[in-house]
Amino acid sequence: MTIVLQKRIVLIFKPFYAKIWVMRRRIKPIVVVVFFALLGLLLVIGKTHSDSLKEQQLISAKASIPTLSGTSTTTSTSDTDNDKEFVLNPIIDISGWQLPSEIDYDTLSKNISGAIVRVYGGSQISKDSNAAYTTGIDKSFKTHIKELQKRDVPVAVYSYALGRSVKEMKEEAKTFYENASPYKPTFYWVDVEEATMPDMNKGVQAFLKELKRLGAEKVGIYIGTYFMDEQEISVDGFDAVWIPAYGSDSGYYNAAPQIDLDYDLHQYTSQGYLNGFNSPLDLNQIAVTKDKKSTYKKLFGGSNNKGSLSTVVGRWKANT
Repeated sequence: MTIVLQKRIVLIFKPFYAKIWVMRRRIKPIVVVVFFALLGLLLVIGKTHSDSLKEQQLISAKASIPTLSGTSTTTSTSDTDNDKEFVLNPIIDISGWQLPSEIDYDTLSKNISGAIVRVYGGSQISKDSNAAYTTGIDKSFKTHIKELQKRDVPVAVYSYALGRSVKEMKEEAKTFYENASPYKPTFYWVDVEEATMPDMNKGVQAFLKELKRLGAEKVGIYIGTYFMDEQEISVDGFDAVWIPAYGSDSGYYNAAPQIDLDYDLHQYTSQGYLNGFNSPLDLNQIAVTKDKKSTYKKLFGGSNNKGSLSTVVGRWKANT
């Protein structure tokens, strides 16, 4: 009796169990699909939010880039009122890492008061560098200089020093000058950031003297104060000193560096944004301890150069 009853119960509930089994097999794929759909949706929402925040930060950074102003020490007999204040936009330094194809030169040129273009990346530059040839010559310097000069932006040039001996430093100076001099730059800068020989001061001075011998009238040095002290490098003989001091490196000017060194140009951020280029730029300004007008003329106002002081003043007048 019990066995018969059990068999009948099994027969009664068998279809019900079968349906449950089928449902379980169907539910699993559905759950998986729903899970991945929700995950994908969350990723899309997260990326959209991240892109929105990034765009807002970009807009904020661009809006916060300051212009530099200072009271002029001289007045013009023709237009005294307009010459009372001398205004500068940021000065940029660029190289092959800033691709010409990504720069709107028309727009960028209206937002800068000068540019310092890398011509030579040094004799020991990495063979894997995408910004320079294996010879060390910057891939984009010709385009940068030509495009900026034809828009009346004064252009200086720089070379990254990597010589391992006095002989190599002289050879680098020669290569630098031969490639840069046809463009009549306003200033020649030697970028010294790496210890490549035991006596770095001797090598740096050899670079300077060779440039002068070849015909470079104005030669400056770019160097960090800590590295300068560590390597005992003297700035004697150079016509100008350019230093990096970023502070918070937030994209805009924070404060003047508290140093005793007499410098002319201050690189105050590596994260600056300007209209005409959508990636970060190095931004520079005349040292706050210097008279802006005379120092700017010294660095960018050479009479033999296309971008002169009168051009910059003329731009400012046109925009006021």
